[in-house]
Order: sequence, then C-alpha cells, then structure tokens
Amino acid sequence: MNIVIISGTNREGAVSLRVARRLRQRYGAMDGVDATLLDLSQLPPSLFTPQAYETKPEEFQPFADAVVNSDGLVVVTPEYNGGMPGVLKLFIDMLPFPQSFESRPVCFVGLSAGRWGALKPVEQLQTVFGYRNAHIFPQRVFLPGVKKVLDDNADITVEFLAERLTAQIQGFVPYCKAMKSLA
Repeated sequence: MNIVIISGTNREGAVSLRVARRLRQRYGAMDGVDATLLDLSQLPPSLFTPQAYETKPEEFQPFADAVVNSDGLVVVTPEYNGGMPGVLKLFIDMLPFPQSFESRPVCFVGLSAGRWGALKPVEQLQTVFGYRNAHIFPQRVFLPGVKKVLDDNADITVEFLAERLTAQIQGFVPYCKAMKSLA
C-alpha cells in the first residue's frame, strides 16, 4: 500500500510540513504501508511559468508519478486567508487529468492558527477532489490553534484531537484497500 502525504504549502518553516513529516512516520510504521512525502517547497521553479500549463517541466514528473502511482493521498493543508494555499491549487492543476484523482482515495488534515483548523480550505479541497471523482474519506481532522496543540515532534498534545488523527490513520489504510479492490 503506497500512501502519499502532500504538505500543502511551500512556505519556509511551515508547520504543515512538520505535521506531514510526522504523518509519513506514522503511516510508514504500519505493516505493508510505504509512505511518501511530497513537499511543495521542492516544486521546480519552472512549474510557475505560464508555459507549464501546456508543457509540464520534466522536473515535475516525479511529483506527478508519485500521485498517479499512489493508493491513497493524505493532504495536509494550512489555511491562508480563509482558503487553501495557491501553490496547492497550482499543484493540483498541474497533475495529469483524469488519472491523478479518478477513483483515488484521499483524506484531509487541516491546520490553522485560528479556531476552525482550516475548515474552509478542506471544504474547498473536497469540492475539487470530488469534482475530479476521488473517493473522499469522510473522517477529516482539523487542528485549530496549531502551534498550541503540537509538541516539538509534531505530535498532538490535545487528547481528543490526537484520537481523531489516530482514528483517521487507522481507518484510511483499510479504506484505500477497499477502494482498490473495487477498481
């Protein structure tokens, strides 16, 4: 089972990346699961040119291959001005259509400095992924006041939030297996 975790921003020092790295460790520790991290701060600069819409840069291919070859996607998104980061939307737009998301399981972890834990960006992403016919895992995790609920290892210190994330992780892999068997 190949789970790809997407850190949904290219912001330097992003908390999203810390959370995504910790998720990669947790998924990777599960039997039979290979976990890969896609760090959007590593996207090639050539992806940000107008020409990239027509001809994808060669340096982007490993990102596209990781998504297309995954059995499930975990999207970790921060909230920027009530929405998803622009770089995350660009990344989604640059992926091959329709094979990137068609019948692919996806789950979401939202985080924000505010009280809603990136509810709006996750809702936006659910709309985009739903439009692209992904299988959306129903258990979303929202981390409000994210800097206050994480320790130095990016583990969640608030019990009910930690339990929600553990339940998501434990439920998502069997969900991916079930969706794969249907394909």
